Amino acid sequence: MSCDSSGGPTQPEIGEPRTKRNRSDGRRHGDLSYRPSVKIAVVIPTLDEAAQIADAVRSASGSGVEVIVVDGGSADGTAQRAAAAGARVVSSSPGRARQLGVGARECRGDVILFLHADTRLPPGWDAAVRLALEDEGTVGGAFRLCFDRRTPVLRLLEWGVRLRVALFGMPYGDQALFVRRDELEATGGVPQVPIMEDLDLVSAMKRRGRLARLRLAVVTSSRRHRAGGPLCTAARHLVAALAWRVGVDRAHIATWARR
Repeated sequence: MSCDSSGGPTQPEIGEPRTKRNRSDGRRHGDLSYRPSVKIAVVIPTLDEAAQIADAVRSASGSGVEVIVVDGGSADGTAQRAAAAGARVVSSSPGRARQLGVGARECRGDVILFLHADTRLPPGWDAAVRLALEDEGTVGGAFRLCFDRRTPVLRLLEWGVRLRVALFGMPYGDQALFVRRDELEATGGVPQVPIMEDLDLVSAMKRRGRLARLRLAVVTSSRRHRAGGPLCTAARHLVAALAWRVGVDRAHIATWARR
């Protein structure tokens, strides 16, 4: 079941008009006009995601869209299923940040969207991304989050995600982050860290310009929340984010979070 996307297909940024403008540093993003001819690359890191990957790849299809699956050595046929679904598959040593970095270097897109293997993009996602990036001051953005199960607790967590993004402007990787390629390269690419590379990437993007908060919702699996208990899992994520904020060593966070 998908989330309601009422209120229009996209909201580039709460409280900001959708107008073309120069970037804050006075430079422009070349001559790109965000029509369907502008190429979007979707990068999906995988490790033993055979049950999920075909749906993720199919959800990412669209005009002018390149889908790359970066497989970290799956033993369950993930790579074969991704290729059968229409993705270009490349191999990498495991590690989400490493795999995202490989995909970003391999792709040819003007815009790069990072998608988790257990997350589905909504119909019209590519048009919404292009529309958001018509604002030249917008460097990237993310979608709303919706879980595939509609329990009261999971709906509460969805509300908490929307509140976090509205108050702090910090979407996570499961919200399908997207970024202009030139901006990603200007920040040094995907941060190569053991965990929470998505927060590092968002922080770097915010230093370069605005983030669009799209009203369209991606649908992500609730399997990890259900396995660990929704509230307990959310609490662990919060503690990890606070540790990241105060500068705790990333290896320590990774060891604790994956225990």
